[in-house]
Amino acid sequence: MAGNTFGRLFRITTFGESHGEAIGVVIDGFPAGIEVNEELIHQDLLRRRPGQSKLTTQRKESEDFQILSGVFEGKSLGSPIAVTIPNSDARSKDYAHLEKTYRPSHADFTYEAKYGHRDHRGGGRSSARETAARVVAGAFAKMLLQQVGIEIVSYVSSVANISAEVDDKKVSLADVEKSIVRCPDEKASNEMEKLIDSIRKDGDTLGGIIRCVVRNVPAGLGEPVFDKLHAELGKAMLSINAVKGFEIGSGFASTKMRGSEHNDVFTSDEGKIETKTNNSGGIQGGISNGMDITFNVAFKPVATIMQSQSSVNSDGKEVTLEGKGRHDPCVVPRAVPIVEAMAAIVLADYYLRNKTQQNG
Repeated sequence: MAGNTFGRLFRITTFGESHGEAIGVVIDGFPAGIEVNEELIHQDLLRRRPGQSKLTTQRKESEDFQILSGVFEGKSLGSPIAVTIPNSDARSKDYAHLEKTYRPSHADFTYEAKYGHRDHRGGGRSSARETAARVVAGAFAKMLLQQVGIEIVSYVSSVANISAEVDDKKVSLADVEKSIVRCPDEKASNEMEKLIDSIRKDGDTLGGIIRCVVRNVPAGLGEPVFDKLHAELGKAMLSINAVKGFEIGSGFASTKMRGSEHNDVFTSDEGKIETKTNNSGGIQGGISNGMDITFNVAFKPVATIMQSQSSVNSDGKEVTLEGKGRHDPCVVPRAVPIVEAMAAIVLADYYLRNKTQQNG
């Protein structure tokens, strides 16, 4: 199976299945001499973990992790960093009925079509459980970015038809974490919570949008043509389970604007060049311009629903599926740290790539 590695200089490879002994990640290219903040890793894992509220899957994972290599006396060695996270609360029996059945909108059929063999327990490698390894890698990327003052804040901006009103310039991690659904707009948060709980009781699911704001990004990160910074961010976000859309800056709204409305006019304030507006989302020509990078990530409704559905099995016979197991009625609250992690991994990689191209 190819496609398990992401990044060029800051490079990660994740491994493991949802119901295997453990999942994990190998991080290559992390510079030596950086203090490793294990509390940051733990807190980001807890933000992503299942069972954190009534609105999430009730699978209980402690999210303990073990750093196997690359760190000594609390600092990075510059060698590959390997981290494992045990799977302590997998219930494989919940998936026994799916051994030969293809679930609607899951990867069961496509995995079997490609590999001829699949792990039906919780989706195996296609499970969102894999994203815990990305969150670990993202925490290391954040440690590197903190050295140069780059800050990443993500939050739930909408669930179904409920949208939040949030000031991107002021929103903080503390604001986001006050909400059970990770929406810093109190009114919208309360409405989202009630809607998700109602849908959960109906055995159904909902989708939503996560907005990400990256501050203090220096101008000059990114590459022209094929390795544009926003293209890599798009790839990173679209690699997350259940993501169906990505838009940078003004996104699809720009199709309804005139050039005179959309252009970001440059200004200079005491020698610092900025733009009056930020429709570009902080990236122009594939390269950061020093403004905040802003983008939205759209998540579909979770495919596993607690309702009867028709499908077929590997023999082509029609079957009726009954929803079982523990699943999220809406994945976006738990996906916030995953979006942050993938953004951090991309920016860490481009930061290191930029350093190799600078003179002096």
